[in-house]
Amino acid sequence: MGVEQASGSRFRNSARNGMRRLMHLRFRLTRAMTLGVRAAIFDGQERIFLVRHTYVPGWHLPGGGVEPGQTLIQALEDELRQEAAIELSGKPQLHGVFFNNRYSNRDHVAVFVVREFTILSERKPDWEIAECGFFDLDALPDATTQATQARLDEIRGLRARSDMW
Repeated sequence: MGVEQASGSRFRNSARNGMRRLMHLRFRLTRAMTLGVRAAIFDGQERIFLVRHTYVPGWHLPGGGVEPGQTLIQALEDELRQEAAIELSGKPQLHGVFFNNRYSNRDHVAVFVVREFTILSERKPDWEIAECGFFDLDALPDATTQATQARLDEIRGLRARSDMW
């Protein structure tokens, strides 16, 4: 790796970390508790849809924060349209609500299983989503996060459900 490449990589990592810190600072100042939603979207071949963000490493279940005045389902619908170009066509099933104390002692994440949906369009990379797609459960990307893998194992009955993210 050349000096320019290494420098660019350090800059991107620094920018990601800065963005993450700013988002968490905003949430701490504006919300007593943060609540997020994520979707385990399974297609007809039992493949899972994952996203890789531009500002945080790893592959994740798509989702995001619940805004004031939104229900969990409304937030899920908004996030799936934004991050995946996917629209719900049936009722998602709540898998569980998890305490995520990795960055804060006030964050909770509701995970839904989605099997009925419509793909609205091809999701092209942008400032938020670097790439996304469906993956075989036995061939997930190497950088799939530990929490994502844990939720998938729980849904598949390979491990007991935890309350921790």
